[in-house]
Amino acid sequence: MKRIGLIALAALFGGAAALGGYKLLERNQDGRSFTEQQNVLFANNPAKISSTGAVDFVQAAAAVSPGVVHIKTTYGGKSSDQSAGSPVDMFEEFFGRGGRSMPRAPRAASGSGVILTPDGYIVTNNHVVENADKIEVILSDRRKVVAKVIGTDPNTDLALIKVEETGLPVVKMGNSDNVQIGEWVLAVGFPLDLQTTVTAGIVSAKARSIGILSRQQNQLTEQEYEEYRRTGKAPSRANTSIESFIQTDAAINPGNSGGALVNANGELIGINAAIASQTGTNEGYGFAIPVNLAKKILEDFRKYGTVKRGYIGVSFVPLDADVAEQLKVKDINGLYVKDVIANGGGAAAGIKEGDIIKKVEGQPIFDSPDLQEKIGRMSPGDKINLTILREGALKDVNVTLKGESTVSTPKTAASGKATGATIGKLGATFAPAPAQLKAKLGAKSGVVVTAIEPGKVFDSLEIPKGLLITGINGRPVNSAKDVEAALPTSKNGMTTITGVGADGQNYSFTF
Repeated sequence: MKRIGLIALAALFGGAAALGGYKLLERNQDGRSFTEQQNVLFANNPAKISSTGAVDFVQAAAAVSPGVVHIKTTYGGKSSDQSAGSPVDMFEEFFGRGGRSMPRAPRAASGSGVILTPDGYIVTNNHVVENADKIEVILSDRRKVVAKVIGTDPNTDLALIKVEETGLPVVKMGNSDNVQIGEWVLAVGFPLDLQTTVTAGIVSAKARSIGILSRQQNQLTEQEYEEYRRTGKAPSRANTSIESFIQTDAAINPGNSGGALVNANGELIGINAAIASQTGTNEGYGFAIPVNLAKKILEDFRKYGTVKRGYIGVSFVPLDADVAEQLKVKDINGLYVKDVIANGGGAAAGIKEGDIIKKVEGQPIFDSPDLQEKIGRMSPGDKINLTILREGALKDVNVTLKGESTVSTPKTAASGKATGATIGKLGATFAPAPAQLKAKLGAKSGVVVTAIEPGKVFDSLEIPKGLLITGINGRPVNSAKDVEAALPTSKNGMTTITGVGADGQNYSFTF
């Protein structure tokens, strides 16, 4: 009896110690990565369903649905072609509207999000929360809480938001590298403003690029479009988007943006982002951002508030039979290097124009996403091994990735001049906006354009005197000094100015 009593006492003590250790970890998890936190949360909850052998998805749906939230956003401006209060989704901006997409500020929008930690970190799409004045999250128990933005990245269409809650249900992150074409997946979200909806399908392709993010980057403002009509010249922008989508035939509709794509084990393998449609609703294919790419972006958001992205420093074109014929090369697989950027990692590693990148870390490359996703998971200073083909011989090179600020294009490297604008070039003067004006227009920051000089940038763009300028290159401005400090931060030679007119209409000018 004494021995049994000692065993019981030891078991009780061991259980208390384990529980105490878990609670200690839970209290101190802020310093741990999302992956480390989830390893603790799911240590005693291994997957019990075979991804390829499950006969139904009841358990997976039950495990995931509580951790997928409904996101509703509101905006200060009003749309000229939308009735007040009607929910919309950015899918409508990308597909099904036909013709030229004009910028607008919807009064309300709707999307989905996935809870990553019990203390309220939620991943969603950038286009769900971008420029929103207020973000509300509706939890699975119908509670409505306000969220704040931790970080956004239009290059991957990812965003991280945070609600001040604890003990929230969490969706387990999986490994998107293990996803196989033909395996079953579930899409979970809030399509068409309905309650939680689960749809099933298979993975129909991987590493898919559909050009949706680059099209969004290249959307013309109204002013740019008028200038294009007059001159026939469209503004040139560098394509910095990263697309390597998981393609699925699980039904995805407007409102699913930012929701979960999970395998039959209930593990998150992607963040739903887009649909291929001529009508704006599901017609067969949806696209999700791989979770392994998202992990790196989300960690950067939490640590820095922005993405610390590494670059090889080359531009390239994917080869196929037609491209190879045009370039007069024999190979029809790989990435043909068109330009090598001065001071970039590729130049330092000896990559030259005309080289063909055949492998990354020993894995064959067939298209842009094969390389871009792997680079997108890395940071400045990381090293990557590339196999290149030069003059019929294969060669391995180790490239140290460099940050954006250390890489200059051949044009700027040759001239040694910055590409950002200056106040003198703008040809305008600014005064701090009165608090009453900012309150009236729903702006948190701003300067008023007090004068415009003929023949300069503001005059050529027809930016009106009296416009409230709220930000330059993504930075809020409240004085002429702020304007001067924000101008040199332009990227790829492009400066973006955002503002609000007296009628409450939002404006954006890029030059």
